[in-house]
Amino acid sequence: MARTRTQFICRTCGAVQSKWFGKCPDCGAWDALESFNAPGGSASKDPIESVAAAINTPAKAQPITQVARSQDSPDGLTHLKRLPTGIGELDRVLGSNGSWNGESKSPNDRAGFVPGSTVLIGGDPGVGKSTLMLQAAHRLATQGVRVLYVTSEESAQQLQLRAARLGALTDQSASLFVLADTNLARIVEQVRQVNPQLVVIDSIQMVYKGDLPAAPGSVTQLRACCLELTYLAKLMGCAVVLVGHVTKEGRLAGPRLIEHMVDAVLYFEGDRYHAHRIVRAIKNRFGTTLEVGLFEMTGTGLAEVADGSGLLAAEYKPAPGSVVCPVLQGSRCLLIEIQALTATGFLGSAKRKVSGLDGNRLAMLIAVLEKRAGLRLADQDVFASSVGGMKVAEPAADLAVALAIAGAHHNRQLDRGVCAVGEVGLGGELRHVQQLAQRVVEAGRLGFKHVICPGLPKKMSGLPKGCELVPVSNLDRAIELLA
Repeated sequence: MARTRTQFICRTCGAVQSKWFGKCPDCGAWDALESFNAPGGSASKDPIESVAAAINTPAKAQPITQVARSQDSPDGLTHLKRLPTGIGELDRVLGSNGSWNGESKSPNDRAGFVPGSTVLIGGDPGVGKSTLMLQAAHRLATQGVRVLYVTSEESAQQLQLRAARLGALTDQSASLFVLADTNLARIVEQVRQVNPQLVVIDSIQMVYKGDLPAAPGSVTQLRACCLELTYLAKLMGCAVVLVGHVTKEGRLAGPRLIEHMVDAVLYFEGDRYHAHRIVRAIKNRFGTTLEVGLFEMTGTGLAEVADGSGLLAAEYKPAPGSVVCPVLQGSRCLLIEIQALTATGFLGSAKRKVSGLDGNRLAMLIAVLEKRAGLRLADQDVFASSVGGMKVAEPAADLAVALAIAGAHHNRQLDRGVCAVGEVGLGGELRHVQQLAQRVVEAGRLGFKHVICPGLPKKMSGLPKGCELVPVSNLDRAIELLA
């Protein structure tokens, strides 16, 4: 048996150290090093090696212009033939070979999983990760795509019951294979025999490699299993989806090195006690990380929300501390309600709490409101949130956040049918935002008659009828519009 040596890996940056440090030398994170046993010497033959020997020949360097050209492509270049799941919101986040516009212009521009890629999807317990993957596997199976669903937390009978509840147990599901196992060697052997185009591992924390002296879910097992499954995806040419858990801090469990190994990292966000769910890409080598997918949890599984423009602000009613802002998420515009609340606190220890917004950005806006708009907030507790669980990071929401805080502080509100968008500078001035026309068109479509925004651009056409722009140059002028 090969000897093992103890090393330490940082769960924040994935750096490997030979001894323990209180502070990671690479990223500076405190108390982030975890021990794992790395096998040394000559280890037994790996199951991945046997697969590689049976499938692949040794790689050979070649000019980039000579890489396997495609005969059916109009330009002769190699195109990624993706596996579209049929779930449009998931395919949107996974990306496409062309620019996403809701429909594929050609077969080469299809969206979905890329063969040979590894995707890591994480989320809180009970948010619906397994439900989404089972629905995607069923959709692919109905298209004749061979799928292997490996469940390490449920039995095959339990998975069948869940499939029946979701309506995924039909005569067209014959291409969906189920394996209830946790041993990596047996999983690899079944992948070799079934030869699927998509493999789903639910979840990676329960899978273990038998020759490693570590418990399933440990750093050693996660690192080794994820690495070998990534190799397997490249060798077999199949897409591999790894379902993972998140920690109490909201990060994927295990070292950050796992995220570096895979090709795409998706986060499935949402409150398990609310119906709406959001899928966003944190990393994507084959697409953009700006897109989000919207879902609604129903009694028969996850339903797509194709037109979510006004979903997050559907229950909006004008009130002090509440402002609607048109926010861009990839290629779509979403109208999100921003809420703020101010309460009497203690000078020198006032609270600043956010949910779905950037805390540093909120602190900057509070400082601008105090210095440029004359609001006294030093002894006020300020709470701000984006309704619906959507995380808003773009500066275009600055004006809405500032107006929400000012409205809550003065107990004033915007009139009905008014929304706001704009970036706030440190001098209190309002700066232009990208794609203002698209935001205004979407706001007008959902019934907003006035849009508070920075000064009018030189060219502004295509505005909807009945929707008027209210240009303002600074924060003081915008606050005066609160009734």
